[in-house]
Amino acid sequence: MPSGQEFAEHACDLLASVGAPFDLGTKLRRMFGGHGIFCDGVMFALIADEVLYLKVDDETKAAFLDAGCEPFTYEKSGKPVALSYLTVPDDAAEDIDALRPWAHMALAAANRAQAKKKPRKS
Repeated sequence: MPSGQEFAEHACDLLASVGAPFDLGTKLRRMFGGHGIFCDGVMFALIADEVLYLKVDDETKAAFLDAGCEPFTYEKSGKPVALSYLTVPDDAAEDIDALRPWAHMALAAANRAQAKKKPRKS
């Protein structure tokens, strides 16, 4: 299995292989010691410690949890903090056809979250 930057690039390539819209708009960006994966400017996946996580929300979280996915957490002030990202199901980690619905759910969740954000004042 690739490591570090190679793993991040591999995960981004795998997601881009899922097909439209990922095939044209998927970009990898270093951030906070890991990587964010964006599609058309919206972050829908992250990589931390060589693990790929996909964005979830109230509409999609149950499906990810039912598939055995684990949450992304980090420690802040000695307490665990969970973000709205869960691991990819095991059977979808390297199988593009199995990954496709999960990637689309993640992008839909990311787009819904983006739509809820208030526009920044100029």
